[in-house]
Amino acid sequence: MEPPVVPPDRLDGWRRVDEATDRAFAAGPVSVDASTVRYERAASTPPRPFCFASRLRIRPATAPNPALTALVERQARSGFRDRLAERDIESVEHRGDREIAIDDPAASRATLSTFRGVARAASEDGRPVPVEALLAVWSTDEYLLGGGAYPLDGRSYPSGRGPADARRELLGIVRGIGPPVDRDG
Repeated sequence: MEPPVVPPDRLDGWRRVDEATDRAFAAGPVSVDASTVRYERAASTPPRPFCFASRLRIRPATAPNPALTALVERQARSGFRDRLAERDIESVEHRGDREIAIDDPAASRATLSTFRGVARAASEDGRPVPVEALLAVWSTDEYLLGGGAYPLDGRSYPSGRGPADARRELLGIVRGIGPPVDRDG
């Protein structure tokens, strides 16, 4: 199963660091596989901004519907918290949800969840670094997820850039995520 497509023109300064397909959930005859591609901001000091795009395959095949969407969003938020913990981001708090538009006109509006936490890996001066993380979930004829995290500490950015720029860039990447051209079943 191919991961979703992230437009290359939105990845200037990012490097692809991982691609994997994993079983995200299984209970009885129901299973969910996630095909994910992950990028990190090149030449950044820790904590490095990262972004990802995931495509879900639900078996048995089920078309997106309100009940399933609520379940996918809940499970995605839980899994995202786990991924943040794996990246040494602790004290993660869910700060709220809102809807955003996705560039794909065939897609639903995405539910964007915002989280805040603290990176255990301290900055160069030894102080902890606050981090904001974003997770978006939406559907076309399947479910797609996108998101990432970036430091909120202005010292983590080169002169002339800051957290607001990182947020805009991440949201631009997320909005551009689409299904693979050759949709495999």
